[in-house]
Amino acid sequence: MDFDFSDDQQQLRDAARRWVDKAYTFEHRRAAVQAGGFSRDTYSALAELGLTALNVPEAHGGMGMGAVEAMVVMEEMGRGMVLEPLAQSFMAAKVLNHYAPEAVQAHWLPRIASGETLVVLAHQERRARYRLDKCESKAAQTSNGYTLTAHKSIVPAGDHADAFLVPAMLDGQQALFLLERNAPGVTTRGYITQDGSRAAEVEAEHSPATLVTSEGLAALELAVDTGSAAVCAEAVGVMDQVLRITADYLNQRKQFGVAIASFQALRHRLADMKMQLELARSMSYYASLQLDTPAEQRRRAIARARVQLSQAMRFVGQQAVQLHGGIGVTDEYIVSHQFKKLTQLEMTYGDGLHHLGEVSSRMQETAGVGDA
Repeated sequence: MDFDFSDDQQQLRDAARRWVDKAYTFEHRRAAVQAGGFSRDTYSALAELGLTALNVPEAHGGMGMGAVEAMVVMEEMGRGMVLEPLAQSFMAAKVLNHYAPEAVQAHWLPRIASGETLVVLAHQERRARYRLDKCESKAAQTSNGYTLTAHKSIVPAGDHADAFLVPAMLDGQQALFLLERNAPGVTTRGYITQDGSRAAEVEAEHSPATLVTSEGLAALELAVDTGSAAVCAEAVGVMDQVLRITADYLNQRKQFGVAIASFQALRHRLADMKMQLELARSMSYYASLQLDTPAEQRRRAIARARVQLSQAMRFVGQQAVQLHGGIGVTDEYIVSHQFKKLTQLEMTYGDGLHHLGEVSSRMQETAGVGDA
């Protein structure tokens, strides 16, 4: 299989990398965390680069690019640990393009592409853990449309987003709705998460909403799989930086008059980190390349990728902290923030054990079909 990137994809990577290096330094990020973990100006800057339009069809003002381009961009966002939830624009565009009626697409996709509107997924419920089929939110049809009663947790930038994609039960079946933040009955409570980004609790009480699709579970699975592929790519970008910084530190830090990078035991540990990074990179490619396959194949691929990425994120992050020693856990040093970022990414849309269970159950289902 050819894993070489096209000239357009490489130019996209270079543009994203230049922006991160110039406009999103570690000092800028620390200031953004102290300011609340989300900046509309930064999100607008990403939109000006065309990144929010990446996966929006050209017919709706987007660039019409695919999963590989999104992966390339998310790797670069990971290098800078960018706080703004760019991946949410990819997820919203994917779901609306595949499931929403034409009128809904025409209203929302151009606004997502331009960066004027931030639409995020609000699906997590307190008792659902990582199960997408467990939903206690309720929807009802009225003479004027639909209303939602819901409580969603850990919604990315939920108190700054303009609208939410919200799964809710309608007539005994999970459906997906689009809910505006300024709709009557909607309240949000924002907070900073472990990695410094912003999230919120979102509540709706008989709030008017737009039906996206009655195939809510399938649409939600597509959204989460798209987000998981973005998590994989972002994690690769973070780990790539962690490895570079750790190697530089080992070459500079001296004991007994020599750089500790010359110690064989430490060199082996650095090599193990590099091996985990490259395994993770390969599985990230695999996840992105499988996003447009049939649902069962896609879900199986994402679960496999997340298992490998989970192992890699834990290993690379923990080894980096240990190889740095005490400085590796100080707030002033970037590695501590990278470790927090990897820890949070590992639990986003399901931790390693959850995805290992997904892989196991799907293997058993496949074996059962074969036996039958």
